[in-house]
Amino acid sequence: MRYRTLGGTGIEVSVHCLGTMMFGAVGNRDHDDCVRIIHSALDQGINFLDTADMYSAGESEQIVGKALQGRRDDVVLATKVHFGMGEGRNRSGNSRRWIIKEVEESLKRLQTDWIDLYQIHRPDHSTDIEETLSALSDLVHQGKIRAFGCSTFPAEEIVEAHHVAERRGLLRFWTEQPPYSLLARRVEADVLPVCQRYGMGVLTWSPLASGFLSGKYRKGQPMDLSSGRPTITPHRFDPSLPENVAKLDVVEQLVELADELGCTLPQLAVAFTVAHPAVTSVITGPRTMEHLDGLMKGASLVLDDAVLDRIDEIVPPGTNMYHPDGAWSPPSLTDSLRRRRLPADRAAS
Repeated sequence: MRYRTLGGTGIEVSVHCLGTMMFGAVGNRDHDDCVRIIHSALDQGINFLDTADMYSAGESEQIVGKALQGRRDDVVLATKVHFGMGEGRNRSGNSRRWIIKEVEESLKRLQTDWIDLYQIHRPDHSTDIEETLSALSDLVHQGKIRAFGCSTFPAEEIVEAHHVAERRGLLRFWTEQPPYSLLARRVEADVLPVCQRYGMGVLTWSPLASGFLSGKYRKGQPMDLSSGRPTITPHRFDPSLPENVAKLDVVEQLVELADELGCTLPQLAVAFTVAHPAVTSVITGPRTMEHLDGLMKGASLVLDDAVLDRIDEIVPPGTNMYHPDGAWSPPSLTDSLRRRRLPADRAAS
């Protein structure tokens, strides 16, 4: 297992980070089996675990907490806050009120006194970034978290956060967690260079592109759309859509390349993400022990320049072949009222 320093924190983490989103109600409901998977990952050299309060409504954190009993000191533990937890107002977002309350709930579920990396899961335009950074800085000073970062933030908001931290004398984001894969390379154009400029660690998610790089979906073969990701976002897997046809064409080229290298497509996909100099660790989220074992067999795979050049020919750098599931979209695009003048303004112009 290879290890890298997490940004400017001085913390050494494994190049492979165990993601636990699939532990709990949305994936593997067997807590004992999930604990065994975590222990197996730790035994194979992984020392970095990533979870979130909202994964299976807190169940994932509870499973991780059980698994780390007696092994906590050897693990770099990351979790996240932002999405809604339960009914009622003020139970989501990036406000001081919610962060201060929810970190205590995460600490209880994880059965720990501290969190190594506490991440803001998504931007929140209803909360001033100074408010968020101030709350997180206080948690560091209190010893409840060791460092904090952001997840799926656009480059311009990462830059703004650093400027605010400098102006206000606050601690700053030390990490970013963006979606990054062979089929989603847009972050190479802006997010990854910005992270390098500010000395931030990068944890990438969705290296298998929501399953498209798992080898399960192939051109000309029947696609099982009755379970897993296709039931959540069926349009991503509809073989009649041109964008999905294009993804399947690329998958065939990547499978051919993986065969030449003597590895599987998932192993190639994971190795690609850690090849970028900005990337510290890649998050892989197995649901079963078989999934973990398959990925760990390729943990030592390193891609040379010739292979990376081949990949660039198949999927040009900075290209997104799809909008990653769960990736953040700015309100300026999702809210049509932000893109249209009011009737009175139209008349005046």
